[in-house]
Amino acid sequence: MAGPDRVALKHGAGGRAMRALIEDVFLPLGGPVDGVGLSAMDDGAALRVGDQWLVVTTDSHVVQPIFFPGGDIGRISVCGTVNDLAMMGATEPLGLTCAVVIEEGFPREALERIRDSMKRACEEAGVTIVTGDTKVMGKGEVDGIVLNTAGFALARRIVRDDGLRPGDRIIVTGTVGDHGMAVMTRRRDLQIEGDLRSDVAPLNGLVRAALQAGGEAVVAMKDPTRGGLASVLHEFAQKAKVGVVLDGPSVPVTHEVQAAAEMLGIDPLVVANEGKAVLGVRPEAVDRVLAALRAHPQGRRAAVVGTAVAERPGNVILDTGLGRRLLAESDGEPLPRIC
Repeated sequence: MAGPDRVALKHGAGGRAMRALIEDVFLPLGGPVDGVGLSAMDDGAALRVGDQWLVVTTDSHVVQPIFFPGGDIGRISVCGTVNDLAMMGATEPLGLTCAVVIEEGFPREALERIRDSMKRACEEAGVTIVTGDTKVMGKGEVDGIVLNTAGFALARRIVRDDGLRPGDRIIVTGTVGDHGMAVMTRRRDLQIEGDLRSDVAPLNGLVRAALQAGGEAVVAMKDPTRGGLASVLHEFAQKAKVGVVLDGPSVPVTHEVQAAAEMLGIDPLVVANEGKAVLGVRPEAVDRVLAALRAHPQGRRAAVVGTAVAERPGNVILDTGLGRRLLAESDGEPLPRIC
């Protein structure tokens, strides 16, 4: 078990521990930029280029198992990067990079399967991989395969994750917990009735529809990956210095995810998603944005799940329908090697 002077798994799993590690160790790498830089701890950077913004993001991907119901590490690598761009308002990616670190002895058939999955995801997102790098490590020096992808896009307007003010509404674009529970049930070989599958998908088309409907009334966006919906809401609340009231019964959760969550003793609110977005929207535009989301195949179960309030700034209050309590942010996601 790692001590206080060592990095632990929780430091890469979302939540408080990961943010603290980034703030303590990596933020000093950042410096002043004309736009959004490292210190913002957003889904990417935004650099001024003429009258537009160049949005850049990068992500590394590890998951165990590599192949799971609904996806694989290749699909996550493409979708995760496209989605991080989209969360900044950049829904037309110009290109992606891909670096692959492969363990000696990794099956070539599996590598080609991952490649094909990445290609299909790129086609869905309307993007291509334009450059990359390959490294091979010795047996036991890396766990199978690690992918790093970076993406870049141009946008006229940047959407940050700190734009909430009291009265704004919170929308989630679909059911929560699907990805993390699909990976965990495969990892543990749990038998769950129904079709429990990861939601991993590129969200740029869905987000484009929301932005077209809501315009500047869409004031915050983030995808609830590591740490789940709970982590996103805490980031929204802390950065905007507002409270967030989460209406628990309104949060969409499938029967399969609920069953798996009860079996494992894990709250779906803290479980990773790879095909959902959380939006903060001014109240006058909520109906328009919700209608646009529900008209899109990926947003049919979109729901308004919360409200920003002036009370309890930096906190998330869960309204269960029977009472209210503070929703704690996990120190680190309880499901390691998820994305």
